[in-house]
Amino acid sequence: MQNRWDLAGKKALVTGGTKGIGLAIVKEFIALGCEVLFVARNREGIDKVLSEPGSSSRLTGLPVDISNGDERKSLLTAVENKWPALDILVNNAGMNIRKPTMEYSEDEYRKIMGTNLHPAWDLCRLFYPMLTRSGQGNIVNISSVAGQTSVRTGVVYGMSKSAMIHMTKYLAAEWAAGGIRVNAVAPWYISTPLAEAVLRDEAYKAEVLSRTPAGRIGRPEDVAAAAAFLCMPAAAYITGQTISVDGGFTVLGF
Repeated sequence: MQNRWDLAGKKALVTGGTKGIGLAIVKEFIALGCEVLFVARNREGIDKVLSEPGSSSRLTGLPVDISNGDERKSLLTAVENKWPALDILVNNAGMNIRKPTMEYSEDEYRKIMGTNLHPAWDLCRLFYPMLTRSGQGNIVNISSVAGQTSVRTGVVYGMSKSAMIHMTKYLAAEWAAGGIRVNAVAPWYISTPLAEAVLRDEAYKAEVLSRTPAGRIGRPEDVAAAAAFLCMPAAAYITGQTISVDGGFTVLGF
């Protein structure tokens, strides 16, 4: 029974793994016995994570800009040189530009889509052979409740996260025969640097909390726990699903 509830011996790749939700996922996976390779653009951030007290020998970090196609291909080579197969891919890296719809420039649109959506799509395809070789591959896409309903984050961000959820469904159906499960996690406001910048507005924070039945802002560990569960043997019959880690926000009616 214990083996159903851990990730011992699994090999995982996590994007955007130096802060916020990504870092929490990295730590959760390590605690559950996984071997983790995480990537981020900033070498300084990677070194900081690797130098933390108690950092595991099962943890490796690489500087990769996942919005760059050549760097994504180089990442595939690095992972292939490290492991014969990949058990878990977590597409977490993302960004946002909050603006009214009519104020977005073409470059801003492309930047958001080119960070949040296209790299996840491309990494899924690049690592498909390695995930298939695992025989029990898992993809977890970190989406957002902004991909399920309007939350004033900006339409382009919402579009990117909604497309990620639909991609999750399609890949789950298409790739199940290859032994790959594909799921998504959709957080509401989580205590990360990105969210905290918005929640400094006390009036807005109060409004957010008023629409959150759990009565608090989420923690990165809340999202990490859901991501970890989806990759466990205990979740072997779950695929194509999106778990909203939102304190009840998306089910609150009038």
